[in-house]
Amino acid sequence: MSATDTASAPADTTAASTVSPSRGQRFTNASANYIDERTSVSGLVKELGRKVFPDHWSFMLGEIALYSFVVILLSGTFLTFFYDPSMTEVEYEGSYVPLKGLEMSAAMASSLDISFDIRGGLLMRQVHHWAALLFIAAIGLHMLRVFFTGAFRKPRELNWFIGFVLFILAMAEGFTGYSLPDDLLSGNGLRIIDGMVKAIPLIGTWISWLLFGGEFPGTEVIPRLFVLHILLLPAILVVALGAHLLLMVINKHTHYAGPGRTNDNVVGVPVMPIFAAKAGGFFFIVFGVIMLLGAFIQINPIWAYGPYDPSPVSAGTQPDWYIGFADGALRLMPGWDVVLLGYTYPLGVLVPLAVLPIFLGLVAFYPFIEAWITGDKREHHIAERPRNAPARTAIGAAGVTFYAVLWAAASSDLIATHFLVTIEGTIITLRWLLVIGPVLAYFLTKRICLGLQKKDREIALHGYESGRIVRLPGGEYIEVHEQLDDYERWKLVSYLDYEPLMVRPNDKGRISVAQRARAGLSSWFFEDRIAPATTTELERESASH
Repeated sequence: MSATDTASAPADTTAASTVSPSRGQRFTNASANYIDERTSVSGLVKELGRKVFPDHWSFMLGEIALYSFVVILLSGTFLTFFYDPSMTEVEYEGSYVPLKGLEMSAAMASSLDISFDIRGGLLMRQVHHWAALLFIAAIGLHMLRVFFTGAFRKPRELNWFIGFVLFILAMAEGFTGYSLPDDLLSGNGLRIIDGMVKAIPLIGTWISWLLFGGEFPGTEVIPRLFVLHILLLPAILVVALGAHLLLMVINKHTHYAGPGRTNDNVVGVPVMPIFAAKAGGFFFIVFGVIMLLGAFIQINPIWAYGPYDPSPVSAGTQPDWYIGFADGALRLMPGWDVVLLGYTYPLGVLVPLAVLPIFLGLVAFYPFIEAWITGDKREHHIAERPRNAPARTAIGAAGVTFYAVLWAAASSDLIATHFLVTIEGTIITLRWLLVIGPVLAYFLTKRICLGLQKKDREIALHGYESGRIVRLPGGEYIEVHEQLDDYERWKLVSYLDYEPLMVRPNDKGRISVAQRARAGLSSWFFEDRIAPATTTELERESASH
């Protein structure tokens, strides 16, 4: 070893000592190791970091719902510190002069104090309300995307059901929160609920007494709704949301068809670090939009309505949009009463109470119903184009139409006043639309889907019309078609062609009624099929060109 080498040894040792971990870094590493050895959290983080998230814009709807829920929790926590959930009568002494000295519940008085006397209170109230509306709207649109693309099929049937439960819980959260200020509008909504509950035979009166703590308006309804709103419903929501996200990680996202995209090959970006960075920025965008809405667009001005009093209630009172379908069902149903064994049964309330749960039940269990009809037991990880499932798309259009008519009926009085038509004519028109509208929507949507399938088949075989006319050597004039690239052609031919189930006898040589019904429904579901262009047809057409 040379003298130079010997002299440089201490210098190398000194350099190495300068990059040794500091005391804080050693403490952090030790803490991380301690936690990881007892929880194996690093494996979870590594697994989540490798998850691929599709990059299609429609998947952002679920993110908007999640981020809105975070805003709801943050703003709701602020409001909880200042709200008094009491029905005790007090004399309002706050800053809003038009209501000063008026008798009202402590709940209403504290809501006014939040709006006018608590710094930032009105902003937080409006942010909370806007976030709740966006939360429910995002869940609804997300479920429509999942439905029309068939993303609920095996193995995601349970996740669809959990998503539906989230939607119902979100509506319940919205209604309980909407009722807490005890103003004129919320009191009117509670009176409608009280009337609907009391219409239930035998047990209705007892349920109303249990809910309101006595004869309406009772003394316990606001405290009980408060417990539901801030404790029970949010707890169930968090658990359901966690289960929904866990199943999403386990089952993977669906993704749209394209070259190289199969059930086992999801195309997108990994959660860590790309999607995490995008998601963080998107959260602040959603948060900012909600803050802007709360700051500049007024919502639910309870001071303009005043405390609950049944005498001033008149036309123009509307529920929040997400509960409008239930109010519309009550408005459209004729006031029929049936007297049986000395008891009066108000069908104008009982029929909506029966029809709406049936409608919601069909939505909740639709994946299982379709799987039974089709007999499809395969796993599906590729989202379908709505046109390639005409029956399902038509069913969805019919359901949306049914919901939309009920939703419009909740504003029947405003429709009549704004368009200068009679309220009777409005109600009768909406009744006809409720019956005929879903049928027309079904058949029109199915015809449109089949027409689009035919067009896709022609485009896959012959390409797009270019508008360029050429003359062949034999004198014939033809139009030159522009051929598709692999990606575009794949989208048009990659879907599966289903066939109706065959009726087969059981072990005893018999065909049961259930089998016949299932075969009939399967034939209806897959009738008027347009088969996609096959590989042989594509090769033949390509050779001819």
